[in-house]
Order: sequence, then C-alpha cells, then structure tokens
Amino acid sequence: MTTNELRQKYLNFFKSKGHAIIPSASLIPENDPSVLFSTAGMHPLVPYLMGEKHPAGTTLASVQKCVRTGDIDEVGDNTHGTFFEMLGNWSLGDYFKKESIEMSFEFLTKELNIPIEKLAFTVFEGDDDADKDVESAEFWKSHGVLSDRIQALNKEENWWPAGGKNPGPQGPDTEIFYWASDEPAPEKFDPEDDTWIEIWNNVFMQFNKTDKGYEPLKQKNVDTGMGLERTVAVLNGIDDLYQIDIYVPIIKKIEEITGLKYSDKKREFRIVADHIRSAVMIMGDRNGIAPSNLDQGYIVRRLIRRAVRFGKILGIDKAFTHEVAEVVLVQMSAVYDDVKENHDNVLNQLKAEEEKFAKTLEKGLKEFEKMSSDNKISGAEAFILFSTYGFPLEMTQELAAEKGVTIDEVEFEKEMKKHQEASKKGSEQKFKGGLADSGEETARLHTATHLLQAALRKVLGDHVAQKGSNITTERLRFDFTHDEKLTDEQKQEVEKLVNEWIKADYEVNCEELSFDEAKNKGAIGLFEDKYGDQVKVYSIDEISCEMCGGPHAKRTGELGHFKIKKEKASSAGVRRIKAVLE
Repeated sequence: MTTNELRQKYLNFFKSKGHAIIPSASLIPENDPSVLFSTAGMHPLVPYLMGEKHPAGTTLASVQKCVRTGDIDEVGDNTHGTFFEMLGNWSLGDYFKKESIEMSFEFLTKELNIPIEKLAFTVFEGDDDADKDVESAEFWKSHGVLSDRIQALNKEENWWPAGGKNPGPQGPDTEIFYWASDEPAPEKFDPEDDTWIEIWNNVFMQFNKTDKGYEPLKQKNVDTGMGLERTVAVLNGIDDLYQIDIYVPIIKKIEEITGLKYSDKKREFRIVADHIRSAVMIMGDRNGIAPSNLDQGYIVRRLIRRAVRFGKILGIDKAFTHEVAEVVLVQMSAVYDDVKENHDNVLNQLKAEEEKFAKTLEKGLKEFEKMSSDNKISGAEAFILFSTYGFPLEMTQELAAEKGVTIDEVEFEKEMKKHQEASKKGSEQKFKGGLADSGEETARLHTATHLLQAALRKVLGDHVAQKGSNITTERLRFDFTHDEKLTDEQKQEVEKLVNEWIKADYEVNCEELSFDEAKNKGAIGLFEDKYGDQVKVYSIDEISCEMCGGPHAKRTGELGHFKIKKEKASSAGVRRIKAVLE
C-alpha cells in the first residue's frame, strides 16, 4: 500500500461514517505558544476541543502536516523523522469510546484487511484519579479480541497528556499495535516486545484537570492519531521508514548526486533525505518560515545545514539541496496547494542558505587548522567545531585522519550529551503535551489581533496580510507582510486607532458562512482553509471582517488599553509586532 492510497482510504472511510473532511492546517500554530510547529492533528482544533462550535460540525477527519523537533539528533536510524503526516478523526461531544473503537476496528480489519491475529491493544489500568478503563477493553473483546491481547498500562503509557500532569481536558487512551513480522504473533501481548509497533492511538478526553483535581468534562471528545508514514511501512512489512514509496525517489536522487548506494551510507542518506524534506515542508507552508536564528527559523536553518554537512560526508562538493528539494516539491505539491504555490520561493531560500553556510564551513576549516597545530584536538574543541561551525564528528574525524591528528572522542560525547539534554529540555518546555489556554485573557488578545490588523491596513495599506499569530495569556505576537520598519509615528497611529475602537465598545459579531459567502462579504483570513466549506466570520462594525476560529471577546470594550511593545523584522518582507493589553 502506498502513502497516497492509505491517505485517501482513511479520508474516504471516515467520510462514509459522516465525518466532515477538513484540510490540513498550517504547520505553524496560530495561537499555541506551547509548540514551535503543529505536532499532532489536534493542535489546530484546540478551541473546539475546549467547547467552541466548529463550522464543519461535531465529527471531523483530516490529514495534518506535523513536525516534531525533539529527536533531530536521533534522525539517521530506521524509524526517526521530523516531518510526518498524521491521520486523525475527532468527535467534539458527539460519539465516544464504543463508536470510536468500532470504527477503528472496522477500518483496520475490513478496509486494510489486517488479520485480527496481528493486532493487540493497551488500555488505562486505573489509579487514584480515575478508574480502570474497563469499557474500552470490553469493546475490543466484543469484536473478537482475546483478553491476552489487551494490556492495561499506567498513566505514563495510556493517558493523554502522558502522566496527566497538565491542567485542562485529558483522559485515558487505547493504543493499537501491529505485529510486524512474518512469524506468527505470540498469543499473549507483551508491550515491551519491539516487534509490536504502535500504529493508532484513540484518546478519550473525559476529564478536566483543575487545581482541585479531576472533574468530568461537560463535552467528552475523541481525538485519534495514526502516523501515515509509519503505518505504510508496517503494512508493507518494511522495517526501514526510508524505504517506503514516498522516500524512494528522494533516496534515488541522493544516489544520483553522490554516485553512492543507499546501502553504503544509510545513516547519512536518511539525514539528508529527512532534513531536506522537512525543511521544504516548513518553508513551503502557507505561513512558510525562512531560515533564521529565531524559533522556527532556527529549526529550518539547523535542518538545512545538517543536511549539507552530511552531504559533505557523502562526498558532495557542490550546492545540492535544491536538487533533492525538487523531488519533494513534485511529490507534495500534488497533496498540498501551498507547497505548490511556494515552489520557487523554497528553492531560492535553499540556495541562499547553502551559500551562507559554505562561508561558515570555510571559517570552520581555518579554526580546525589552528586547533590541530599540536596534533591533538580536545573533545571541547571538536564540539565547538560541531556547534559553531557545523562540523559533525565524522567530518572532524576525516580531517583529523588526513593530518594524523587525534581527537578526544570520549570528551566530545560528554559535551554532545549535555547539548542534547538541553535541547530536549527546551523542546519539552515548548510542548508540555496539554492544550493551549483558551481563557478570557487569550480571547481578549485574540480579538486585539483583529483590530491590530485592521489598523495596520489603514495606516500602511491593503498590502498588509497576516503571516502568523502567536498568543499567550500575557501578550500577542503578530507577523504581517510589509517591507519596511515602522516609524514611531506609524506605531503611534496604529495604537491610537486600536484604542479608539476599544473605547467605542463595538460588539464582536460571529456568523457561520460558506467559504464563498465569506469571500463575497469581504472577509479576510489566513487560516480559512483549515475549516473546510463552512467558516466562522467575526465582524467588528465596519472595521474588521475576518475568517477565524479562535476564542473571542464579546465586545471590544472588554480589551483594556492596547500597547505595542516591540516591532522588528521576522523574515524577508515580513514584520513582527509584540503587543499587550494593559
């Protein structure tokens, strides 16, 4: 089965079960400061999981573009990757455990024709906070699953978010495993046996965690996730993610450029393939992020430069990332319109970044010459070459071997471990596993972004368009198209307009319209295509009319005093404003 076949089969199945098919949201989260990128299908649906009404209804399905950055340093084995697609279906206060399990079982055994003998399941074992999930276990048994194929595990394994440490909606989950071997599966399921591969997770959000403990949720939700690439590998009996159909043309292109075979240098091939594919999808997103030294831009830069470094280990001595990217662009443009539209921009950014990095590597070679003058390089020095100049240890080793220089590799590994632990900690701080806040402060700031965009368009011109938004409970961050730094006078004028509109205490009106009706009404919006055919349109007098899905205040008078704290460049042709409500 190919990735395209599984992607379409999944959507067709859930459409036949009454789910509205919604397109993938942007990889760049709209109002979730807890993550750099969308890491699961539920991220764009946060307001609706919290109780807000979704324009497309209460049962939804999608294929969501995702990036997870915590394991970048681990890419190179046969399972890890950074960009992936997540198949998901949701019930927003509609069906619950029984129906979710029935549909999952039917899709796996009837649509994918997986024998029941190759499946196993986990459920939540219960603790002081919540009872054992007997219901899910019984529902699986009702479909012919034997008791020995169902294991009850603790909150770290079968609860979302893991361990239940964060406030907000959460609950037990049931995970589905596939026996990835031609040998008969053991009668008793052992979750510790790596031959059992998790392919699907059904989360049952039935509790709300508060300071006082767990309360039953008024709206019980189902949130499921199935990794597209991993499932295709499993179904085809492939134990190497980089040998599934979507990676084969990318690997072949790298073979063509290097003159090597994938089997010669698997780790290096995988890093180059994954990192270029991931960078293309981030830059090619409709809120595409260019390489930079900040936030998402830093991740893009790191991916590209790591791909180039390992390309050098493969013997590539020319600019090549755009050649590999072209393969990815052709593939993914057939699935995502924004990737198609950003084709030329992606290639131009790759060429520019590779050129910049070539200069950094040149400086690194000079630094290497200095370090190796006494025929040895300390682990700390080798790590500086890695962290500052982009030299992987393998590259430093090759250079050292040519000159007969020794490297303290033990000390290098210690430095690397410290670096990885710090990176992982930073990643965990960005994504704690819970839902972003949708409270009153967030709603006020979200509404303020509408007024801010309207004021910017009035002061700077109609070319201003939203390129991204990030809201915490303390401040808003708003990215918009504009080529020049704002003058003090322009910033003052924008603040003045926003505060005048707040003082006027306009009502914030919401209506659900078809996409065409919203366009005809003059609504603007960056995130409209994540909603599908029906969209929410928020209007504030004659000032603002936007398609949007987040939480909003009822009236502008609730917002308080608007103040711009900072205005700077975000990337080429894009400015960024940080502002607060005092």
